[in-house]
Amino acid sequence: MASMRDIKRRKESVQSTQQITKAMKLVATVKLQKSRQKAESNKPYLNMLYDTICSILAKTQNVDHRFIRESESRKKAVICITSNRGLAGGYNSNVVKTVIASGLPKEDTFVYAIGKKGIEGLRRKGFNIYQDNSEVINAPLFADATELTKQLLTRFEKGEIGEIYLAYTNFKNTVTQEPRIIKLLPINPEDFDTTNVADDKLLMNFEPDDETVLDQVIPKYMSNIIFGALLEAVASENGARMQAMDSATNNAEDMIASLELSYNRARQGAITQELTEIIAGADAVQ
Repeated sequence: MASMRDIKRRKESVQSTQQITKAMKLVATVKLQKSRQKAESNKPYLNMLYDTICSILAKTQNVDHRFIRESESRKKAVICITSNRGLAGGYNSNVVKTVIASGLPKEDTFVYAIGKKGIEGLRRKGFNIYQDNSEVINAPLFADATELTKQLLTRFEKGEIGEIYLAYTNFKNTVTQEPRIIKLLPINPEDFDTTNVADDKLLMNFEPDDETVLDQVIPKYMSNIIFGALLEAVASENGARMQAMDSATNNAEDMIASLELSYNRARQGAITQELTEIIAGADAVQ
């Protein structure tokens, strides 16, 4: 059985850790509120772009565009968004597991990593980390998403990569964050819900032409998806960290209560032993 001194030291250590987890939970809560507002403010623009593409696909026939047709290249690129820090429960590992479970071939996949934890996890699994953009997740900007889109589209047009994917964590609420992987290019018209598009049976006319219009719309749509994913990922990270620190704080509370009970028992045992020794000594004197 541990001594009273050992139990007391252990209790003080757990109390110190609990203070840290409480502080981290408060910080994560404040950051979550800010990041959640940013993620929600971006959705109207993204929905408008989505509706625009749905309208184009629904009111055109046999659109032949380089961003829609299948590429001959077997190479793939995946943007993997994680965090630069741990202590967020299974947030980072769930994104890595999602990429692995997607079936993307390691030898033919270029990873555009955003977040050091994703780099560590995918590198251990044998994936090729083509580019490290970990600093982007610290303060996501639309310019970062635009620059990354340009790089990917340039390689796609050159035939260096044939498919582009995005792996991130979708923020649903404070408790639930869903890791997912989506295909960005080539665009599959079947992935777009055109059922709500007004059915006026009129074909869409493009000015100057359909290729020029899609050249403008699709990159903007892709940039906004990436930017939205960055905002969702930041909100998810803070939500996951808040939950993890809350669980750690509660576990520390349980450990402190258990150690307090053990300390009282040890103290009671020491007092009983002292009384027994005093009584035994008094009997010996008599």
